Amino acid sequence: MHTASAASATSAQTTQPVSIQTNVPTRNVKLYFNNLNQQQGNFTLGNFTTGKNIEFSVRKDELISQAVLHLQFTPSPALIPLLSQLKIYLNEELVTVIPISAEQLGKLNSVDIPIDSHFISDFNRLRLEFIGHYQSICENPAHSSIWMDIDKLSFLELTVQTLLLKNDLSHFPEPFFDPLDNNQLKLPMVFTEQPNLLQQRAAAILASWFGSKALWRGTSFSVLFNQLPNSNAIVFMTNRQRPEFLKNYKTVNAPSVEMISHPDNPYIKLLVISGRDDQDLLTAVQGIAQGNVLFRGPSVTIANVKRLEPRKPYDAPNWVPTDRPVPFEKLVEFEGQLQTTGYTPYPVSLRFNLPPDLFLNQSRGIKVNLKYRYSFPPVASVSELNISLNNYFVKSYKLESQQEKSFSAKMAETRKKLYIPAKLGAHNQFTFDFAYGTQVAGGMSNDQCITYQVISNSGLIADSSTLDLSNYYHFITMPNLNAFMSSGFPFSIMADLSQTIVYMDPQSPPESVSTLLNVMGNIGAATGYPVLAMTLTNNWSQVKNKDADVLIIGSLPGDLRNNDDLNLLINKTQDWVKKPLNPNMMPDTHRITPFSVAESKTTVSAAGPMAAILGIKSPYHNKRSIVILLIENLGGFDLMNKALINNKNVDKVFGSLAVIRNSGIDSFRVGKTYHLGSLPWWERFWFSLQKHPLNLALLSLLAAIIITFLIWNGLKTVSKRRLKGTSQEKT
Repeated sequence: MHTASAASATSAQTTQPVSIQTNVPTRNVKLYFNNLNQQQGNFTLGNFTTGKNIEFSVRKDELISQAVLHLQFTPSPALIPLLSQLKIYLNEELVTVIPISAEQLGKLNSVDIPIDSHFISDFNRLRLEFIGHYQSICENPAHSSIWMDIDKLSFLELTVQTLLLKNDLSHFPEPFFDPLDNNQLKLPMVFTEQPNLLQQRAAAILASWFGSKALWRGTSFSVLFNQLPNSNAIVFMTNRQRPEFLKNYKTVNAPSVEMISHPDNPYIKLLVISGRDDQDLLTAVQGIAQGNVLFRGPSVTIANVKRLEPRKPYDAPNWVPTDRPVPFEKLVEFEGQLQTTGYTPYPVSLRFNLPPDLFLNQSRGIKVNLKYRYSFPPVASVSELNISLNNYFVKSYKLESQQEKSFSAKMAETRKKLYIPAKLGAHNQFTFDFAYGTQVAGGMSNDQCITYQVISNSGLIADSSTLDLSNYYHFITMPNLNAFMSSGFPFSIMADLSQTIVYMDPQSPPESVSTLLNVMGNIGAATGYPVLAMTLTNNWSQVKNKDADVLIIGSLPGDLRNNDDLNLLINKTQDWVKKPLNPNMMPDTHRITPFSVAESKTTVSAAGPMAAILGIKSPYHNKRSIVILLIENLGGFDLMNKALINNKNVDKVFGSLAVIRNSGIDSFRVGKTYHLGSLPWWERFWFSLQKHPLNLALLSLLAAIIITFLIWNGLKTVSKRRLKGTSQEKT
């Protein structure tokens, strides 16, 4: 990531004391295990199951005044009552112990457990630990009859109290974005009236910056005009243009950022971005996005912002570099992520993102230099390290058991170089599972009671392990709307969008601004970088013949209405949809069949709200693309915004056309395709054959014929030589 010189900033030091409020806003929140648990379902506890953790966090501007755990569980009917019990910990503090009674065995039970709110902090871990017995003496602690099922509908009920904060920017971006809040970031942006292009660009940059902070949480940016928000919000205004509720706000002499309280509710905070004119608003936002501002006190003034060095292609902070090996330590998200412990250690996971156009030849695979350590398993056991990528099994390594020769030799260290089959997408996850085959015995043997001491196992993936994606090419078949939805591609090739022009229909309603902000928020989340160099215009003449990728929001420009590559044309209540003979509804990672071609055009009446996302090759430049967010009416903007802010819709959008209706999203691969990037001729040759299996079969047949001919011709030549030699000998 490039660095920049810090901008000078002045800070107001005076702060108003916080008054004591009696009418404190509170709300009840239910956190279901089904949403907090990655397994998305019931889970089973046993004696040697690593204590199950349910994690949740609390915003820093909130306080938990009351907490109750509503637990539903089913214990095995073979358990001994009272000797079997469930221990519940919160942040390693014992909350309670539930002894299992005879009446509870074998059926679903519900208990309500009050939790002392003093145990709750910013980040919390609720741990369930089960102790089960099926006989009084000589039992096998790993017996299959020892289990307890925890129902997915168990939940934590929290009474949340909002704290009254001082107007202090020292913790910015809190409270507008809190990294402890795992929910989608919903942040309204307020303007005095329909914003002009400069104001829209400033808001888009800020939306992308918040998106780079929110990441996987997602973002939603609604737009208000001269209206008080009912939640934390951003307000843009100049000395001449200001909303009615801030008409008495002070005038400023430089770009300024200030946190103030909502006029009607001191628990709601507004971030006021103000300036003498629109250029000051852009300067203030650039200072925030570039990290040039030292935030402290209620307000700061930004004197100047130094320009950053130009970005390079594919250098987005959220993407794994493809020009050098990358150590795992650069990919970890929290401390201790790469290590695990327990009788049955939980799997180690590692997430990473890639440019969607990385061309990965299946035969070459992905080079991983893996280093790992593990505690020695018992000699008689079969233990393995199982490696998976995106839930696909990749490889397994045996965990060797050795006799310890010294005190320091308690863990084995192993290095492996492996080539993983290319099963990669834009978002990926490694899973390393240290599967110990330790046997636990017990019971009677030769009239003797035998017991074993259970030993905890440990595994660690060294953070010096590397993932090497260098020497791979960038090449992708377009249009590819899934790449746009998941990674902002092709605009995100330059993380700052320096090679992107966004065209806003000048006749678009105010709702189009929210669409712009939601798109930029998604791109910022994908790249981890704000769109500082994006060009915004409502004049199509500034787009024509430019060497740039183009994003269109609203209606089609007149110059594109007759473009042959467009598969959808909407004019008021009609749209033209090219129907594929075989609409392939699989994601873009699957092979495109030769049947995915346009068969017919059908006129469809669009009486209800509808929107569409289209991708075409730019008519102005060979290696450029145009993505169109085509919206017909006000209801269409609502549909488009809902589609953009819902992460579940990413896989539903693919191909070259996605039609969005109230009934859902339908995607198609129709029209002409083209390619971005480059490949060596031999790679391009094999790529073409893979796309057309019939050609591959014909080539194989031709090769077989040629080889057969060469062999036959060779044998014929050898035969002639032998006959000639024989005749000479006779002579």
